[in-house]
Amino acid sequence: MSQHTEALGMLELSSIAVAYQVQDAMVKAADVELLVARTICSGKYIVMVGGQVEAVTASVEAGKAVSREALIDELLIPDVDTRIFPAISGAVALQESDKEALGILEAFSVTAIIEGADAALKASLVTCFRIHVAMAIGGKGFLMLTGEVSQVRAGVEAGANEIAKRGLLVSKVVIPNPEPALFADTL
Repeated sequence: MSQHTEALGMLELSSIAVAYQVQDAMVKAADVELLVARTICSGKYIVMVGGQVEAVTASVEAGKAVSREALIDELLIPDVDTRIFPAISGAVALQESDKEALGILEAFSVTAIIEGADAALKASLVTCFRIHVAMAIGGKGFLMLTGEVSQVRAGVEAGANEIAKRGLLVSKVVIPNPEPALFADTL
């Protein structure tokens, strides 16, 4: 991700073939960075771009224009919290002191979990250490937050409220004093 990424745009599509056409249109439409373009479960495809707000907006609009009936969901976050990117790539290292509470949000779509992550990070002082997008979980997404109990609760509520606006919230959980084994894959 570039230092100049101030906005995030994303399209979630039901057709892989159309998704390649969408990806091409998005990248050609404006000066954006292609952040993610890949298949996800169950036979869907996501295209995520970053850059300046105007460029990302133009890119998303160009992708939508050629998406036909394949468009499942869309996302445009003008002032994206850039801490979501390391969480998507699994590049967040946790310290023992970070683990007072564990918060988990689960959504029915990738776009919804990304939007929920952004809302959670902006509303609280937490570390989002994992955002899992659709692989081997039927196209759903989930995220994991850690920090002080009150901050994790605030982050989970903010993220859940954003996801619920789309009608795509599966579940939300806050676990105070979690067992260390719950963080086994994150150290």
